[in-house]
Amino acid sequence: MTNILEVRSIQTYIGQFHILEGVDAQVPAGGIVALLGRNGAGKTTTLKSILGLTPPRSGQVIFDGVEIQGLRPFEIAALGIGFVPEHRAIFRDLSVYENLKIAQRKKGDLERKSAFIFELFPDLQRLIKLPGTHLSGGQQQMLAVARALVPDNRLLLIDEPSEGLAPVIIEAMMEAIRRLSATTTVVLVEQNFIVASQLAQRYVIIEEGRSVQSGAMADLVQDKATIQRYLGAA
Repeated sequence: MTNILEVRSIQTYIGQFHILEGVDAQVPAGGIVALLGRNGAGKTTTLKSILGLTPPRSGQVIFDGVEIQGLRPFEIAALGIGFVPEHRAIFRDLSVYENLKIAQRKKGDLERKSAFIFELFPDLQRLIKLPGTHLSGGQQQMLAVARALVPDNRLLLIDEPSEGLAPVIIEAMMEAIRRLSATTTVVLVEQNFIVASQLAQRYVIIEEGRSVQSGAMADLVQDKATIQRYLGAA
């Protein structure tokens, strides 16, 4: 199976703090890979290091066979990597339509993708003229994901999509992520192990800035000792 993304021994600092001390990950093309670990383990920093938002000082990030560490974030995004940040980060004073329109990488992106986006998130079509401030938390999260689908991205990095959402909204979000993973590879940071285990085919566990274990999610689900040791869940 061909890997669309490989992270090799990256070391990342934020200011004087050594956050990532050797993270490795392989992401096969197609499907979903979950980055797992306790709060503060380095999962979000790993996503930001891939994107160049917190550039690694050493190690390699290889996307589609090309080393991308050292490129600027907009250059990395232009290669076909989308990002759904933690806490949604939508433009609250802009309408749903304006939030989607501003995500275009080239003219006509939204028109080409609108049918797919509104099939995934029908609420957004109904709310298309409303500003972000009028959306519920779940609708804001839908908009954050939809915005990353506007350009032609082959890899989507999604940070904590279920955080703060009601169970019924989490189910809808999970179904949307499953469906979009049929056409776009997904790397998912998810604190809720039940959600992660039901979505991802593979996993990488990060502990104190280091990747400590990876493999098939089906195997991890059966390994209660590892789940308890690294995730504090049983």
